[in-house]
Amino acid sequence: MKLRFLGIIPNTPVDDSPTIWLDDDTGDVLIQSYRATEDEVKACQEIGSIPGHSTDVPDHETIVRLPAVMLKYMPRPEDGNGEVPRT
Repeated sequence: MKLRFLGIIPNTPVDDSPTIWLDDDTGDVLIQSYRATEDEVKACQEIGSIPGHSTDVPDHETIVRLPAVMLKYMPRPEDGNGEVPRT
């Protein structure tokens, strides 16, 4: 795995550090951020995603809250159509 640091929340204190890395081998993004609250998870489940897809969050997944200021560090798809290819 070859990770590249992309960014950390500006003016972050030493022990509160939302951070983003990119796996150059896979294109995956790794995010350290705030764990979503129980109310936020419930709201996500109420909204859902696509019809017929479970709204449960599996034990091997979690929902994180990424501060808006961190979006500037997110890589953009190279094809420009707004979709990120999934492999």
